[in-house]
Amino acid sequence: MKLLPTAITGAMVVEVDAHMDERGLFARTFCADVFGAHGLATHFPQCNTSQNPQRGTLRGLHYQAAPKEEAKLVRATRGRAFDVAVDLRPASDSYLQWVSVELDADRRNAFYIPAGCAHGFLTLSDDCEIFYMMSESHAPDLGRSVRWDDPAFSIDWPSPPLIMNERDAMCEDYKGVLP
Repeated sequence: MKLLPTAITGAMVVEVDAHMDERGLFARTFCADVFGAHGLATHFPQCNTSQNPQRGTLRGLHYQAAPKEEAKLVRATRGRAFDVAVDLRPASDSYLQWVSVELDADRRNAFYIPAGCAHGFLTLSDDCEIFYMMSESHAPDLGRSVRWDDPAFSIDWPSPPLIMNERDAMCEDYKGVLP
């Protein structure tokens, strides 16, 4: 596997080296030794999946506040998604910058999003499934959201969302500090 840095400090695109033979395909998608050598989280006590029937579904931008900030390793297990991370760490060199990765189940790529960053995605295909590995267990009282189209970030989404839940549609603008 290859870990490719992005414009956000600590965020990485994960590309796999697939090996094909008469049995089919084999690819390593996570290795604690490789992640640890790059200073990334290696412990993921919770995994989640999100099934999205329709193209244009938006989820995010979500993060978990201190003391349970979470890193995420995100991949599409079916379909494609425009996946976004926004750096909300005031001390970071990439504070308020965003980065996107097109996750594609056929490419088997992933996106590592460090703790302190908000995350969201827009599905680019029908029947899109996203699989998340989380470095912290869910703490509902620490869950936070910021508006997907907040002018503080100016994310260049590929299209307007067609579907989103009320929570994501009603998010407030980012106030400049992690609550």
